[in-house]
Amino acid sequence: MLEQFILFSASVLANLFSAFAGGGAGLLQLPVLIFLGLPFGVALATHKIASVALGVGATVRHLREGGLRRDFVVFIIATGVPGVLIGASVILQVPGRFAEIALGFLTVGLGIYSVVKGSMGLTEAPRNRTGRGLWLGGAGLFLIGILNGSLTSGTGLFVTLWLVRWFGADYRQAVAYTLVLVGIVWNGSGALALGILGEVRWDWLPALLLGSLLGGYAGAHLAILKGNRWIKRAFEAVTLLVGIKLIVG
Repeated sequence: MLEQFILFSASVLANLFSAFAGGGAGLLQLPVLIFLGLPFGVALATHKIASVALGVGATVRHLREGGLRRDFVVFIIATGVPGVLIGASVILQVPGRFAEIALGFLTVGLGIYSVVKGSMGLTEAPRNRTGRGLWLGGAGLFLIGILNGSLTSGTGLFVTLWLVRWFGADYRQAVAYTLVLVGIVWNGSGALALGILGEVRWDWLPALLLGSLLGGYAGAHLAILKGNRWIKRAFEAVTLLVGIKLIVG
């Protein structure tokens, strides 16, 4: 019972912050699974499956608000999912420590960049949504998808900032797209691949799934209430924490 309580509590907390900031659930949830005795590959597969519930919880809240464009939804899925499947198929064969350190420095850089660009993402300024700019943006989502499939900690944050910086979304829109599409479709694809190729701790999933569902809904509700400036600050805090965690190990 104590083990299940720890799993549930960590899942609620991790996914609440993730749903509010646009990513970073792996910052707390994945290390907890490893701390409780799971090997990295098993912890990663178990976390990836549980994180789908984060997307479900956030989706329920965000769909009530509307604002997601169907064509953009399809585009993010089509460009990101192939990368997720590639990343998930590779990670179980390759030691990930050096990649984690590099990803950590890059993630810290994202947070610093957002801090320096003080007004970025506070208002919507659509761009690069047709022609060459759209396809370059898709290539960026494909590369982020590879990271999402292979290194779970913080890659949703990359999607959030990419949607803000390249496509001109505000933070609230970007977080909604990230949680709905990355949370359900990208993570669902990665979970399926890792579940087939690796091993999952199935008896831990009920507590993790319930915590992810509740935390995801609560975090999405908080993001909608607080607006772009609060989301931006939360994004910056979580990117710095995730980056430092990846570097330190």
